[in-house]
Amino acid sequence: MEDTESTARERTRGNDGNQEPETNTVLMSSKPLHRFISGDPKSLGIVVLIFGCAELLMGFQMAKDKLENSTKIYVPFWQGALFLICGNLSIYTGVHPSKRMVTVCLAMYVVSILGILLSLGIRIWSICYLLHLLWRYWSRTWAQREATQLLMVEVVLFISTFCVSVLLIFLSAKARLALKSTHTQVVVQHVQQAE
Repeated sequence: MEDTESTARERTRGNDGNQEPETNTVLMSSKPLHRFISGDPKSLGIVVLIFGCAELLMGFQMAKDKLENSTKIYVPFWQGALFLICGNLSIYTGVHPSKRMVTVCLAMYVVSILGILLSLGIRIWSICYLLHLLWRYWSRTWAQREATQLLMVEVVLFISTFCVSVLLIFLSAKARLALKSTHTQVVVQHVQQAE
């Protein structure tokens, strides 16, 4: 049986399932939720979800290491969980947009951005510490290889965290614009007085 329910994206583009729209422009772009849908939160949510899975998987491997790294205060675990939650919320809100879900997404984006700022500082400290260990253990090949591998994982996680921060800043800006009321315009009427 053919699915007759149209998605939110099709409704915003004017496609009701029976006919193809003539243009690919977004209709009713002044409506708040359509501003958020135009940012394609579903696709960006999938990307954030994948980064969250990568963060968690690398965190499990880094936790086994004896050298100090960012897993000392469980950064890959709580940051990976934040990315997973943000990604899932973005996907759900992209499929079922509502003002309440956009508000929840915006709150989680802000919490995740604050967590990213904290984790970037911790990762910078960890990278500096591992560079110091590389310089200190230059003659020992096994310790040098272990520190080099851990350093490269930290650098990859640092870069991926930075990329997710850019995505979350974009999504939070779109969510903020979606929550902004369109009825805040001032109407000025000029009334002429009869003399």
